[in-house]
Amino acid sequence: MNADPRELAKFGDLAHRWWDPDSEFRPLHQINPLRLEWIVRIAGSLHGRRALDVGCGGGILADAMARQGADVLGIDLASKALKVAQLHALEASTPSIEYREIAVEALAAQQPESFDVVTCMEMLEHVPDPASIVRACAVLAKPGGSVFFSTLNRNPKSFMFAIVGAEYLLRLLPRGTHEYARFIRPSELARACREAGLDVQATRGLKYNPITGRYSMSDNTSVNYLFACRKPGSGA
Repeated sequence: MNADPRELAKFGDLAHRWWDPDSEFRPLHQINPLRLEWIVRIAGSLHGRRALDVGCGGGILADAMARQGADVLGIDLASKALKVAQLHALEASTPSIEYREIAVEALAAQQPESFDVVTCMEMLEHVPDPASIVRACAVLAKPGGSVFFSTLNRNPKSFMFAIVGAEYLLRLLPRGTHEYARFIRPSELARACREAGLDVQATRGLKYNPITGRYSMSDNTSVNYLFACRKPGSGA
């Protein structure tokens, strides 16, 4: 299984706080409108389309895509987080959403070329073999479909900002959330995408202003960054 039990336990222990916008997951709540807007800008309207959120956690992005009219499946291997996601969907009456505890590689074997949009956000830096995740996402996308990734760059600046700054100084995230050795350079992610048969369409950076406490998109991919890819072929 392409998962680290320590990582699953770490996020499982915090699962009950996933939908608290003032909790450890506050950054996810803050960046979610930005990444959703970017997904729609690249992929087009989500209305009536099948979307998959890989590593969905408590369902923040999956829920938002469903409210844009997509038929959404969220998958994860963290049982507690999935239960929180399912409970929130019931309480909020989120339409057209389903959650499953299954590895993305297993789902790729079951449902190849089934989704118009595939997202995998803030997950690649938490698994032993990120390239395997990329390959599975590519298999799951329909020809012509869109695949989105976000992760953290590996360089001294990202270490200072994403670990020292975010976890120790500003305390935006719990200490130990990230492991620097698992950060992924854009060139490495681009190679994994190409090898999986995906065309990289666009990249964007995500930056945080400690004075205003706000996140924004930028052209600077030196710390947090996002990839938009397309699977060759017609459809979607």
